[in-house]
Amino acid sequence: MQQTASQTANGAEDRIWTAALVIIGDEILSGRTQDANLAYLARWLNIQGIRLRETRVVADDMAAIGAAVNACLAAYDYVFTTGGIGPTHDDITVDAIAAALGVPVVPHPKAEAVLRGYYGDRITEARLRMARVPEGAELLDNPETGAPGIRLGRLFIMAGVPKITQGMLRGLDGKLEGGKPVLSAAIGAWTAESQVAGLLADVQKANQDVQIGSYPFWREGRGGANFVLRAVDPARLKAVVASLVAALQADGVDAVEGEL
Repeated sequence: MQQTASQTANGAEDRIWTAALVIIGDEILSGRTQDANLAYLARWLNIQGIRLRETRVVADDMAAIGAAVNACLAAYDYVFTTGGIGPTHDDITVDAIAAALGVPVVPHPKAEAVLRGYYGDRITEARLRMARVPEGAELLDNPETGAPGIRLGRLFIMAGVPKITQGMLRGLDGKLEGGKPVLSAAIGAWTAESQVAGLLADVQKANQDVQIGSYPFWREGRGGANFVLRAVDPARLKAVVASLVAALQADGVDAVEGEL
């Protein structure tokens, strides 16, 4: 499990908690379905004080799923998966993860009770497949359709449907150990990235505790860029934003706080 740290002003070390996302599904890789969980999870993790460090997209393949999950568990504090836990034959995520971790797949009594309560006389053997979990797992509440997600220590196995995934994550709000939330602020400027590349590099080098990203756009017949700054210290974030705006303006660039 990866453990990194950043230096604070007083020399103490602040733990940086990390996570990875494994997106599972042939439909994602084929382009038939567009993933909508990555952006939501990244924002949610930032609020929890956890940094999303890697995302992998893998096919509905037992070996590929297992290899991706094991690799991410070895490298990061938390691992989330989305997709492949439904009622159909190609929903193999639970089986693949259980095999990779060396544990059997077992029916979870509470999950079965939840499903029977939700579906009533519409329950089927296919729907009861969603009560199968790797041995030793806990359940994640699903306020949308009842079919629960799965937690196995640092691993969270969730549905691929965005509304369901988001409901499961809301149930985890404030329940994971993390660091300081990552804050962000933006600067909008009517300039080409190449024109201010050196200036941005200098500001970044002088402020290693604040990340600076550049995102170009073209509209109103001219090009510009939004610069997004991220940090865990609100005072440092505010100071570097002000410093970068001043530096851009001194360089003759029309720059303002906030996105354009």
